[in-house]
Amino acid sequence: MAITVIPYKSLHWAELLHNSTKRWNVLVLHRRAGKTTASLNHLQRDALRKPNSRYAYIAPTYKMAKFVAWDMIKKYSIMIPGVKYNEVELTVKYPNGSKLTLFGAEDPGRLRGLGFNGVALDEYSQQPPNIFSEVISKTLADNLGYAIWLGTPMGKNEFYRIYEESKNNPDFLSVFRTIDDTLKNEKGEMIENLRLALEDDRKLVAQNLITEDEFQQEWYNSFEAAIKGSYYSKELAIARVRGRIKIIPQDKQLLVHTAWDLGVGENIAVGFFQRISNELRLIDYWEGTNDEGITTAISIVKNKGYTYGKHFAPHDIEARELTTGKSRKETATSLGLEFSVVPKLSVDEGINAVKLIFPRLWIDEQKCKYFIDAISQYRREWDEKRGMFKEVPLHNWASHSADMLRYAALSENEMTNEMNVGRIMEIHKVREEYKSEWA
Repeated sequence: MAITVIPYKSLHWAELLHNSTKRWNVLVLHRRAGKTTASLNHLQRDALRKPNSRYAYIAPTYKMAKFVAWDMIKKYSIMIPGVKYNEVELTVKYPNGSKLTLFGAEDPGRLRGLGFNGVALDEYSQQPPNIFSEVISKTLADNLGYAIWLGTPMGKNEFYRIYEESKNNPDFLSVFRTIDDTLKNEKGEMIENLRLALEDDRKLVAQNLITEDEFQQEWYNSFEAAIKGSYYSKELAIARVRGRIKIIPQDKQLLVHTAWDLGVGENIAVGFFQRISNELRLIDYWEGTNDEGITTAISIVKNKGYTYGKHFAPHDIEARELTTGKSRKETATSLGLEFSVVPKLSVDEGINAVKLIFPRLWIDEQKCKYFIDAISQYRREWDEKRGMFKEVPLHNWASHSADMLRYAALSENEMTNEMNVGRIMEIHKVREEYKSEWA
């Protein structure tokens, strides 16, 4: 039988992954550690070993998967006799019936209903924090497939939490490697290039051309470093230090106000706020995960059991839909939810409003975990051609939480604890209905 040799030689840290029999594998690695190369070859090896199996590599975006990983996996598979490529679906089809497909995390709905034997989530700190729990874990269930979370830190988010969980958990393989570990344990031309690159970056820090935070994050896996281009990283860090991100119990003597970012399915985000004196408290958060739209969102909000004050939404809630001829504001009214329209201001004005309220903002760390991760990742878009940040936010999975917060900041003055007449009558009607049921 002919032997096919794959031109891949693993680094020492990667051997820990390749020898792992754990279902759960967490790899925290410095930049340029070869993590994408190792994860793709790990998936490919298992695809070749197990006929008719299916594997997935997931990057933060489809574009990243295509431009970073697609050429790489073709390089490491082209010599396999009978291998085929589907360029449209970014799928490698192996002669034993197995498949390896590349996906982007910005469209997790595309993954629903699929079944995988193994999945690698690359640069997991930049992916939606619920992608594994709500989508990927279900795709692995039938085959008891494995997951690999890998990347370089970008703030304290879901990647940080899963790494912390992995450190002392026997069900996990947990790997943490800085540039010093690599320079100490690896050899070769690439390693010597990394050594020179590290020293060059030290000089750039001294020249104030890159920040110490960037240096520590990229080379030494610092979860504490501020995210480059982030709008609210400084504000979040201060809130953590001053104890404003913790369990925030609902005060049942206060009304709950909601702020909405409207879209369809995954694009609907709702924040639940209470205001006392000068404090604004975000006690709960919900974001859509399917395509059921505003009707489902309203049902979920009403079933929370809160005593509501006002509900705030952007101006596009008044736009009429072509299919029904009704606006979503009218639809909401028919379902028992009256919306107030947020003033139409620029994104920059909204961001400045958020910065002004942040010193008075308290956030529930449990119910608003997704929200905290999202706004930590809300940042300016990077212009590759000009080598600088644009003056506009990057639109990705984090945008909906940030937009919701902008609308809340612009509506804060209307979040009072004075109940309107309509709401009082609604509560009175519900109470009377309960009385009649128990009469």
